[in-house]
Amino acid sequence: MEKKQIFLFFIGLLAFAQVFGQSDGVIVLDEVVLSDAKLLHFSKGTKIRVVNDSIQQKSGSSLTDLLRYNSNIYFKENGYGMVSSASFRGTNAQQTALVWNGININSQLTGQTDFNTLIPGNYGDVVVRSGGGSVQYGSGAVGGTVLLNDSFKFNEGWRNSLETSYGSFNTSKLVFNTSLGKEKTFFHIGINHIASDNDYKYLGTNRRNENGAYDQLNLNANVGFILSDQKVIKLYHNTFRGDRDFSGTLTAPADENYRDLNHRSLIELSSFNERKIARLKVGHLYERYRYFPNKQREEFSFGQANTVLANYDYKYQLNKITLNGIIDFSSIWAKGTSIENAQRNFVSGTFLFSHELSDKFNYGLNLRQEAVSDYQSPFLFSLNSSYKVTGNYTLSLNASKNYRVPTFNDLYWTGAGASGNLEVLPETSWQVELGQTIQVKNIALSLNAYSITTDNLIQWRPNTQGIWMAMNVQDVSQYGLELGFDWKWKWEDQELAWESEYAFTKSLDNATKNQLLYVPEHLLRSNVAYQFKKWVASYQFLYNGSVYTTTDNSDSLPSYTLGNLGLDYHLSDISKIKFILGMRVNNLYNKNYQNVAYRPMPNRNFQLQLITKF
Repeated sequence: MEKKQIFLFFIGLLAFAQVFGQSDGVIVLDEVVLSDAKLLHFSKGTKIRVVNDSIQQKSGSSLTDLLRYNSNIYFKENGYGMVSSASFRGTNAQQTALVWNGININSQLTGQTDFNTLIPGNYGDVVVRSGGGSVQYGSGAVGGTVLLNDSFKFNEGWRNSLETSYGSFNTSKLVFNTSLGKEKTFFHIGINHIASDNDYKYLGTNRRNENGAYDQLNLNANVGFILSDQKVIKLYHNTFRGDRDFSGTLTAPADENYRDLNHRSLIELSSFNERKIARLKVGHLYERYRYFPNKQREEFSFGQANTVLANYDYKYQLNKITLNGIIDFSSIWAKGTSIENAQRNFVSGTFLFSHELSDKFNYGLNLRQEAVSDYQSPFLFSLNSSYKVTGNYTLSLNASKNYRVPTFNDLYWTGAGASGNLEVLPETSWQVELGQTIQVKNIALSLNAYSITTDNLIQWRPNTQGIWMAMNVQDVSQYGLELGFDWKWKWEDQELAWESEYAFTKSLDNATKNQLLYVPEHLLRSNVAYQFKKWVASYQFLYNGSVYTTTDNSDSLPSYTLGNLGLDYHLSDISKIKFILGMRVNNLYNKNYQNVAYRPMPNRNFQLQLITKF
């Protein structure tokens, strides 16, 4: 489909909706202030987990720490705090999408996200959406999607929180959030600074992580104004600056340094009534890295990319039917040491349909087509449905076609012994998933079974001349089961919460039938929290099965079991100021483990923190 056809089709669709959507009505502000309403209306039948801000405070310093113990994503870290990539349902890092306030922010250079460059403490919530989501969120949403959402809370007054902590390896953290919510205005700013020598012991040796120090600063700033009874404007901004010495391995020391900078800015104007919501988003994304192979010298390689984007989103409610048309425009350009000036322009059209046929049954159909300047993009679709069999038992089914585009590195890389490949094709993926949930009083059980097949998987391999290139070389399949359990019990002045999940994952090269690298077949995690009056005790448990480190499955890393223990005490308020004093023990069992070969993770370590709310 040509650009012009997509454009005219969706302009016509939105104009039609405008004609029938002009009636005034009751303002539903809660939905308008959501950064990503697609998740609310068009992901029914999909497995979704929301990680709120209270859990974020208890789950380490990075998005990696948070999701390792609150999702079934496997993370590969090149040493603690170093580059962290995700394997979601057996897929690779480029097949996991990271979405910020509704905008896909995967790197245009590498196609993936380093989860250690994202600090979740300033966000309203973090959402884990399992399974394919490319229709809604674009390239990379194959194994799953992680969404970072800012909150706009009008009419909540002035609120402040300050978190300070200090721990092993000279690790310090400072988090400050302040927000002011009035009737028609909202303002929030969050600052998060983390620094560490990160010189932990390599258990079983007489060595330490001698080149692992890091210093990170994250800033979130958001402003919202209710312009009238039917218009709201919101401004979002996020800046991240990171400075890391890259750790060596058990076999080779390192003297490397890596500095990255990310700016993300977005302005959103919404108009609405009881039937329709129209949103216009305009944004700019900037990413830059500098890599120093020897931090004692000034020589470095670099890469940077700019993205300018515009998004028009029109949702129309007609009784039990919800229609949503979306048009995206984006222009991206990049350059670097190994990339000459590269540019990509694309326009996409998305149509989302949801129908609540009855109180028990709903279903949806979603379509997407892109026109891109430097590759042929596939037509995408997704189907989802949910049926409440009884008051306690619900069945869900979804199927989708998803994709992952070649990155700028895949297409345009130029360097000694390596070259981009303009002929490489997008990866395409077909998925189907069946879910079941049972809710009985304060107990919830879930069981999800899924199957994923991916064609034209992109990998870098040497060609016949020995030059490394991106190639479509592999077809892979993933299938698995996920079993979840939640239990909450409250009596008198005590409360107990227990949440667990087990995941079985097979991720196979269809040609060899071997398990793909760094995909554990078995993963079990469990979180328990107990509150008695002013005391709160928490325990995080993780069992990670063994993973293969060679394509022929001849070598592997052993399984490991981790535990973290936390204890908080809520002190008595002083002049309406709340104080929470906490202690945390990580790697309680002092386990010697690796999630990337030859790169040990930290020994037992401690953290003290004080949270002040006023």
